[in-house]
Amino acid sequence: MIQVLICNNIKVFGYVNPYIYIAFIFVYPFKKNRFEILSLAFLLGLCIDSFSNSGGAHAFTTTFIAFLRPYFFRIIFQKTDVDYEFFKLNQEAFGKIFNFTVTLTFIHHFILFSLINFSFDNYLRVLSNTFLSGVFSLVVYFLGNFIFSRKQES
Repeated sequence: MIQVLICNNIKVFGYVNPYIYIAFIFVYPFKKNRFEILSLAFLLGLCIDSFSNSGGAHAFTTTFIAFLRPYFFRIIFQKTDVDYEFFKLNQEAFGKIFNFTVTLTFIHHFILFSLINFSFDNYLRVLSNTFLSGVFSLVVYFLGNFIFSRKQES
């Protein structure tokens, strides 16, 4: 709801807005059964699509990064399938969390803006939207994560 009601109405430079709904995919608990996260990611993207009139682009991209998530989990955090049960994202080093979220965010944004623009003539617009919205989304995500993690410690 925050994404639809607030973030979609924030327009920096006229077209850049944060996509914080993908943070759900980052923080969702890691489990061996991937059907649950793939289903939830699809439903989340479908909800965003229904309010954004984007024709399924959000549903595809959220499902895609939910699909890629275990691969980056193994590569960046250097964990195996056995580690899923005991893994907590907030207990990892900031550098690894940063790499994980940045990689998935830019993959999400690049595919999303490629689907929305769907033309090779707009490749500069796709790249600029990907970069600017990606940076803005990451700033909002890490700032929110910092604020809410400080409240929980108190």
